[in-house]
Amino acid sequence: MIGMNIRVLRKKYKLSQEVLAERVNVSRQTVAKWESGEALPDIYKCQLLADIFQITLDQLSKDMSKEELDHLAPKGKHFFGVVKVGERGQIVIPKEARKLFQIQAGDKLMVLGEDDSKGLAILKTDRFLAFADIVRDKEQAEEELE
Repeated sequence: MIGMNIRVLRKKYKLSQEVLAERVNVSRQTVAKWESGEALPDIYKCQLLADIFQITLDQLSKDMSKEELDHLAPKGKHFFGVVKVGERGQIVIPKEARKLFQIQAGDKLMVLGEDDSKGLAILKTDRFLAFADIVRDKEQAEEELE
């Protein structure tokens, strides 16, 4: 279970056994033993591995298929599925995302984009405005010190 997860995640992140071994301060042979199931990493090494692969200890130790591991999102990141854009540009935010981020009918959302990655982000305007206030206050405080 853990061994297979380590192997699949190591390959997903395109790490050799040697590079992974260096990162967790063990030998390449130790990583090979973990992956083959001959040995198990201690809890400290498991935490290091989870951090390297940006997952939780629970995810590292779960019995998951290769497909599940391939689609595993890093800690704090979520994959809610694919949505279809309607004729007028509308999208439906998945229920799980609305619940997690407390998005309700009538909420105002800000849509941001980035040229290089062609990526979009959606966030609640109140969060963005609160962040903008913090930045503005910090700039004002720095100007007063000058």
